[in-house]
Amino acid sequence: MRLLLARRAAEVAHGAAPVGWKIGFNGPAVQQHFGLSEPVVGYLTDTGVSPDGATVPVGGWTAPAVEVEVAIRVGDRGEVGGLAPALELVDLDLPFDDLEPILAGNVFQRGVVFGGEVPGVDPWAVRVAVMRSDETVAEGGLSEDPATTVAFVRSFLAAHGAALVPGDRIIAGSMIAPLAVAPGDALHVSFGPLGELGVSFGP
Repeated sequence: MRLLLARRAAEVAHGAAPVGWKIGFNGPAVQQHFGLSEPVVGYLTDTGVSPDGATVPVGGWTAPAVEVEVAIRVGDRGEVGGLAPALELVDLDLPFDDLEPILAGNVFQRGVVFGGEVPGVDPWAVRVAVMRSDETVAEGGLSEDPATTVAFVRSFLAAHGAALVPGDRIIAGSMIAPLAVAPGDALHVSFGPLGELGVSFGP
């Protein structure tokens, strides 16, 4: 985590704007694999943000994949200020045999697509369906209350010398297994009451 936060500080020093944080390894199987009792936290900056419908070049990536998530905005009093759909873009370019380089590399994070916030959404009503070539290839839902996620990130960052601040966005961990993609692929994701997002991939 020291290396991860130093990497974040260097990016900010070179002009990147902090956007927020990401939950990594929220699934019990991967936690068990690494001997973890809880998830880990990575960071987001504006250099990785793409708009809904963007075409993202992944030709130089090792193993590009998409994770389907809910984005939580931290409110002025540290509460859940809003929810939005999100797609995290990751490159699974390191073997799953050593946690330290994965953390130092920001937990595979390469980018994120945010949708607009939708007020008054019951998080437990959010069900996602991922379409590729008019076929549903994955479905899922939240496994943790967004307020619990915010409290966890706040505590985790405090333990490592960082802080959660109002306005930060947290992508709350994938609701599906990472979905491998390649140049030429296009995904359309329904988030139920949170709306829809799309992303395509180029060379």
